[in-house]
Amino acid sequence: MRSDKLSIKQWAADDRPREKMIRKGSAALSNAELIAILLGSGTAEENAVDVAQKLLQTANNNLNELAKFDLKQLTKIKGIGLAKAVTLMAALELGKRRNIEPVIERKKITCSKDVADLFIPMLRDLPHEEFWIVLLNRANLIIETCRMSQGGIAGTVTDVRLILKTALDHKAVHIILCHNHPSGNIEPSKEDISFTKKVFEAGKLLDIQLLDHIIVAITGYYSLADNGFI
Repeated sequence: MRSDKLSIKQWAADDRPREKMIRKGSAALSNAELIAILLGSGTAEENAVDVAQKLLQTANNNLNELAKFDLKQLTKIKGIGLAKAVTLMAALELGKRRNIEPVIERKKITCSKDVADLFIPMLRDLPHEEFWIVLLNRANLIIETCRMSQGGIAGTVTDVRLILKTALDHKAVHIILCHNHPSGNIEPSKEDISFTKKVFEAGKLLDIQLLDHIIVAITGYYSLADNGFI
């Protein structure tokens, strides 16, 4: 028996669950649409969203009830075979485990010493220069630290555009630069100061604020912000 219903592939691009998630994010999808993505396909008569809706109805449209279903209960729904049932159970189990996982506490940056304490153990003994950035949210909590380049004894080259792209990719609002001086001299070079100003000015155009540039060495650290360069 053929169905007159459109398959998901025939839907408008913005209405297809996968495309909708890509364009608008997972929060924009209904429970049925999220389940449909896990199912991947429906039957000859019903698309994946229809099958997902039927499944939810059997669980009183409650995800906590659905999480209690076993393989036998899931495979009673037409269109859900063993492989799809296993995929659903795996996703629901991950949801359970997420709820009991402790939240990782992000470190907050409050001053230049916080950054120095983070990088001095990593960088002070290196025989070559490395350039890192710290990506922060609005509350100055660390999102990520990223090594941008690695060079020789005399220096390392870093691209301003790459720094800002990395910040945008991580949705960072504030950034801090950090690199080491293998020579032990913590004073910034003219190039260090010039590069810092370039990043600061470029960041303003994208609403990304450069808070500091820290130079670390075995002898200590130097903050360009604390010394009036930012």
